[in-house]
Amino acid sequence: MNTQILPGSTLGMLGGGQLGRMFTSAAQVMGYKVIVLDPDPQSPAGIIADQHICAAYDDEEALANMAKLCDAITTEFENIPAQTLAFLEQRTTVHPSSKALASTQNRNVEKNFIASLGIQTAPFFTIRNKQDIAEAEKVIGFPAILKVATFGYDGKGQVPCQTIEDVYAGFETLAEKECVLEQRIDLDKEISVVLARSQTGTIINFPVAENAHVNGILHTTTVPTSVSAEQSQKAIQIANDIAKGLGYVGTMAVEFFVSQDGEIIANEIAPRPHNSGHYTLDACSTSQFEQQVRMLCGLPAGDCDLISPVVMVNLLGDVWGHSQPHWETLLSETNIKLHLYGKQEARPGRKMGHFNVLAETVEQAMQQAETCFENLKAD
Repeated sequence: MNTQILPGSTLGMLGGGQLGRMFTSAAQVMGYKVIVLDPDPQSPAGIIADQHICAAYDDEEALANMAKLCDAITTEFENIPAQTLAFLEQRTTVHPSSKALASTQNRNVEKNFIASLGIQTAPFFTIRNKQDIAEAEKVIGFPAILKVATFGYDGKGQVPCQTIEDVYAGFETLAEKECVLEQRIDLDKEISVVLARSQTGTIINFPVAENAHVNGILHTTTVPTSVSAEQSQKAIQIANDIAKGLGYVGTMAVEFFVSQDGEIIANEIAPRPHNSGHYTLDACSTSQFEQQVRMLCGLPAGDCDLISPVVMVNLLGDVWGHSQPHWETLLSETNIKLHLYGKQEARPGRKMGHFNVLAETVEQAMQQAETCFENLKAD
């Protein structure tokens, strides 16, 4: 039976980054209290939460205390140890499950899981030692990309490879940790699907998003996309099949490659709200974070319809330079919404915030987004 957790209850968030912060804000607006567990005393979510438990993710005393205080607990990123969720599951409601999270924490496990559902991925080969590299050459064509199997994000832990010699050198660069070697796709576009799946298995999808990356980090997200209705529908169906296969409950995303031949190829699963879903904060009736609250609490999903064409632009620490960015260039525009994450220090490559440009067409939104982004940069 699906028991609803209603406002006035206390929700737990494992992880204190910007995704946790936006969940916390959405939950508080809806009348919930939020407890964040994160080891950083200045974590963006922790500083706005009703309570911040400043502890490591494997601190059993802190976790037991959190479980006692919270009616339900969720997470904001996949690198929380699965055993942490398993520990909490014995004591309170936890979504997503430790089992679902474990399937997404290792790239090789994740890709084998996706393939087991009959879903197309880029050709890949698991590399655990140097001997595996010789075998990989028989299976994987070049160019390829070598990725560390765990704890890689935003382009970190990745080495482009043009030859087998590059793979050997890259494996050493990555400290000979378990890796996956992926054949590069002849890429046309990158898209993503953000969805919410309820405790009873009902799925609701946000509009498909089109993504552009710079140095392995998401730069812009555009909605509606330029892909065909048939391609969008295929991506949505694949994402839904993955969510069902995981027995997933909550908000999650699946990233896809669209090849030059028009094929939809599953790339990665994000068992949480996703950077490419930040457009939902201003351009949809319900944000991905409100949806995360709703799924955790057993409430019906909110409406996901797109209110306006939108372009989301990530703001990295690079924009800061030696001073504050020129915020007036954004804030003087009535159709631009700025979201900053409360991080104490701007560093190159660090996600500090984003802004959403709402316009009558995506072309208008993109043109304005590009102009404002350039004018925003600090001196």
